[in-house]
Amino acid sequence: QLQLVESGGGLVQPGGSLRLSCAASGFTLGYYAIGWFRQAPGKERVGVSCISRTGDNTNYADSVKGRFTISRDNAKNTVYLQMNSLKPEDTAMFYCAATYPGYKCHLTESGYSRWGQGTQVTVSS
Repeated sequence: QLQLVESGGGLVQPGGSLRLSCAASGFTLGYYAIGWFRQAPGKERVGVSCISRTGDNTNYADSVKGRFTISRDNAKNTVYLQMNSLKPEDTAMFYCAATYPGYKCHLTESGYSRWGQGTQVTVSS
């Protein structure tokens, strides 16, 4: 079965850190650009970060620049999102997604063909 599985979410205090993982099964993650998206309650899903197939190109939403870092280990078929200095407004369901073949890293949903089920991140004291 071809799927993406996110993990690493949880409850963290403001200022804390989490590292999310996006693991692929049934296909080779290294063939695709990968994006992280999030959806807060009552809001639309938005792009957070993305990384090219080889990892040499990354992009971040302005709201997370300097705090979040995306990386990938194609040998482990996994992409990571290191989140530091977390704020209450980062609370959301986080999803990873793989692009269609040949698509570049980008922060809009269009062009992403395969999605995980999400992992919840809650930032609260």
